[in-house]
Amino acid sequence: MAKQTWKPGNMLYPLPAVMVSAADRDGRDNIITVAWVGTVCTNPPMVSISIRPERFSYHMIRDTGEFVINLTTEKLAFATDYCGVRSGRDVDKFKETGLTREKADIVKAPMIKEAPVSIECRVREVKELGSHHMFLADVLAVHADEAYMDENNKFDLKLAGPLVYSHGEYSGIGEPLGTFGYSVRKKKRHKMSKK
Repeated sequence: MAKQTWKPGNMLYPLPAVMVSAADRDGRDNIITVAWVGTVCTNPPMVSISIRPERFSYHMIRDTGEFVINLTTEKLAFATDYCGVRSGRDVDKFKETGLTREKADIVKAPMIKEAPVSIECRVREVKELGSHHMFLADVLAVHADEAYMDENNKFDLKLAGPLVYSHGEYSGIGEPLGTFGYSVRKKKRHKMSKK
């Protein structure tokens, strides 16, 4: 089969569907669902999120320079979608979804208690790129729910049932197919599939 050529667009899927919590200087908070999110750097630890300027949370983040990335799970799929399609101008998303505000250690934005991981961030730079502006941010603290520690006391996010977003749909991530480096380990060599 041949590949079709399409116009330029974003086809880098699946992506993590995260809920970003933010607060303004008066303490009014909001949750926005973001799929344009990613790791930028390990040392120093940095992430990025991209948001349209017309979104309600945009100015909260732009003005305060702070936000929290909250990872989502299959159980949080409804709340994740709701926070992406309803505006904080009109509703209190914590109240409407039943999510719980949790105080962060460093930033003023709340964390979401039900999230398996919450990442406190401080904006380093804003890049106005077009339809979305990218917030390049330093990671200040990571909070991991002890409920997802395995028998070796290692955090295992797959126990939480992570949620991903792919071309308009939410999905779980399925069963692991291997671990980092498994293709070159000497004990169990796997032949690469030639389909």
